[in-house]
This record gives sequence, C-alpha cells and structure tokens, in this order.
Amino acid sequence: MNDFRQHFASLAVKGVRGLSPYAPGKPVSELAREYGLDDILKLASNENPLGPSPLAVKACQSELQELEIYPDGNGFALKQALSDKYDVDIARITLGNGSNDILEFVARVFLSPGLNVIFSRHAFAVYPLVSMAVGATLNVAEPGAADDHMPFGHDLDNMRALVDDNTRVIFIANPNNPTGTWLDSDTLEAFIRDVPDHVIVVLDEAYVEYVEEPGYPNSLDWIEKYPNLLITRTFSKVYGLAGLRIGYSISHPYIADLLNRVRQPFNTNTLAQAGAIAALSDHGHIQKSVESNRRGLLQVSSAFDSMGLDYIPSVGNFLSFKTSMPGDEVYEQLLRQGIIIRPISNYDLPDFLRVTIGSEQHNKRFLTALKNVIGQAS
Repeated sequence: MNDFRQHFASLAVKGVRGLSPYAPGKPVSELAREYGLDDILKLASNENPLGPSPLAVKACQSELQELEIYPDGNGFALKQALSDKYDVDIARITLGNGSNDILEFVARVFLSPGLNVIFSRHAFAVYPLVSMAVGATLNVAEPGAADDHMPFGHDLDNMRALVDDNTRVIFIANPNNPTGTWLDSDTLEAFIRDVPDHVIVVLDEAYVEYVEEPGYPNSLDWIEKYPNLLITRTFSKVYGLAGLRIGYSISHPYIADLLNRVRQPFNTNTLAQAGAIAALSDHGHIQKSVESNRRGLLQVSSAFDSMGLDYIPSVGNFLSFKTSMPGDEVYEQLLRQGIIIRPISNYDLPDFLRVTIGSEQHNKRFLTALKNVIGQAS
C-alpha cells in the first residue's frame, strides 16, 4: 500500500503533493455513527440557524419535475437578478459552485510556478489550497497582534510589504474567517489604491450581509475605480443555501471573461440558480437572519465575558474563543455531549475554537455544555 502511495504521489504535480484536503466541520451523520447520538447540534460551519427563505425552498421545489434538463450554463436569470440588485453590468458577474469555486478560478487563471500570492496568516484555509495546487509561492503576512483593536486580523502594511514583481493575487477576507475581524472603508480603499495593477485583489465577502458596523465599506462602489479588484460573495451564509453550493464574483468584464474560460460547464445547477434568485428577493428573511445573529452574538459574547473567556470580537455569524484547556480537548468533550463546533488549529490558532451563532436555544445548549466541560476541568 505504501508503495502505491509513493508511486502515485510521484506522478502528481508538485503543488498537489504538499496539500492536505480541506477539513469541513464534522457532519451530524458522522458524529451519530461515532457515538451513537441522535440529538446533535452542529455549530461548526457558520450556517444560518433560520435556514433558507421559504421563497427559495418553493422555487427549488418548482424545478423538481425537470431535473433531466441541463441547467442554464450561463446562469442568465441569476446574473440578471444580481445585476438588478447591485446595479452592475451583467458582464461583470461570474457564477460559482459556491464562492470557493471562484477562488479556484482566480488561482487557475492568474497563478503558476514562479508567481506568488499574498494572504494573512489566519485567513480562510482555501486560499493556500487553491494556490499551492497550481504551484504558486505562498507569501503569508503576519496578522495584527493579540492586543490589537482587531486581534489576529489583517495587517495591511505587512501585506503590502510582501508585494513584488511576481505577485499576482492578494486574498483579503472582510470580515475574516475565522477571526471575525474587519477592515474599515478608508483603510481598505487606501490599500487597494496602492496595489500595483499587475496584482488582482480578491475581496472575499462571504459574511458581508451580517455586518452592521459603521465604516464598513460598500466595496461595489469601487468596482469601476479599480479594475484589478474582484469581489466574491456567497449564498451559503445569510441566505441559508449552503447545501446548494452557489456563489458569485463581481469584477472587471475582462477578468470575468478569463474566469469563465476555466469555469466548468454547468458548474451551477438548476435548483441552486432558482433558489438563489428567490432568496435575493426575500428581504424580510435576510432582516430576520441579521437580527437573530445580532442577538445571538450578544448572548454568546456576554456569556463568555461572565465565564472569563477570551474571544475575538466578531462581525460575522461566529465567535472564536479560547479556554484554559487545550482546544482539541474541549472540542472532543463537546462532541460527546452532541455539540459540534470547530477547532481552528489549522488556522494557526491552536488555542482557539470557533462556534457558529445559532438560535437562542442553540446558543443556550452550547453554553451549558461548555460550562460543563470547563467545570469538569476546574
């Protein structure tokens, strides 16, 4: 078996040999098999506890009788809905099988051996995965300090210092996963303005709909001014359509054209397109989701304060926190109580765990279980 492992590894391209597969949050079904549990709460993958819009569910159901027909490979209706919502030219929009798909397009189009990519140390794990797969060099910027006003967040001065003639892509998540930190409009635009035009700035806004902070940028206002800016967004978070895998980017039309050259045919399916169109129109559901998250963030952060736990202030739908116990040990003990959260040692934060903000009852159950784990250790 080891001979085969070494043999096939030798056949793989160099960048792939050093990769480890992306590790998602543990599925409910997997925990049920492992521990024989039937009452499981998953707060590991930043999913919307309210689920999808009823309009989106209805739209998906209406398409079930025509599943033998290929989807619209260009996704025209969804692109038109996005164009109308954000007042951008439809030629600027690229659809992806989740926004992760777009990140891979960017790597395939703009990166190769001899070129480099820049991202922050505690940024989304997919950035190094897609970059290494195409053989690019990883330039990892040191983050803000633990006592910074945005602890462990992006330090744009450190990122700018890494830019050279061979840099082709900078990935910035705003707000960032898993830290929940964010960059204000003036700071971020000044950085983008200063980036050379041979560098594509990818602004990953997976959690943008949750942010209510004054000073948070409306990045779409910049899309005309900065041709090298590409914005990615997703329907997986506040829209509650993670199971359908649908996302998109907005960029210069010529960048969109290049991305579409490597996009797989029919990469977004019929149900995903229909559900996303309907979700865009349900403003009430989005408002309820944001309000629920606001209350939940206060509920969980207040409990952490009373428990004396350190956590990273977040504007997303999650909080990263640490206890006096090793993170992996807390994670395992919570699993035995049927609670799935996320250890984030793979983000170079081995002492921290990330919990998704759930409903009020979800949060109560998590906090009770966490208190039990901490109490047992004290």
